Amino acid sequence: MNIGQASERSGLAPKTIRYYEDIGLIRPDRGGNGYRDYAESDVHKLHFLQRSRGLGFSVEECRQLLALYEDKSRASADVKELTQAKLTEIDRKIRELTGLRRTLEHLVHACHGNDRPDCPILEELSDGRPG
Repeated sequence: MNIGQASERSGLAPKTIRYYEDIGLIRPDRGGNGYRDYAESDVHKLHFLQRSRGLGFSVEECRQLLALYEDKSRASADVKELTQAKLTEIDRKIRELTGLRRTLEHLVHACHGNDRPDCPILEELSDGRPG
């Protein structure tokens, strides 16, 4: 199938599919005319990559997951370890975002939001600038 069909079936834009090919995540065959010829297995890998990326895995982590998926002698412990590391990273990001939210919420409540020029938000932001 051509890239348009692979795009339609996988739900990924042709540009994304070309990118995944450029970085070696997929390797479609080439027809005699030089056009890409995607197999069902390529579309399956594209779905796999789409789902993995949707869960927050980086391109390199997707490369590792795809290699583990294709390795029938893999240990599930390797897959679990990679996924646990991603979960730990997400938990860290949630803590950071929760802290940012608390800070911004405090700043919003501290600002009167009226016509006067004094603004605790701007004062707080300027306190952290190198002097």
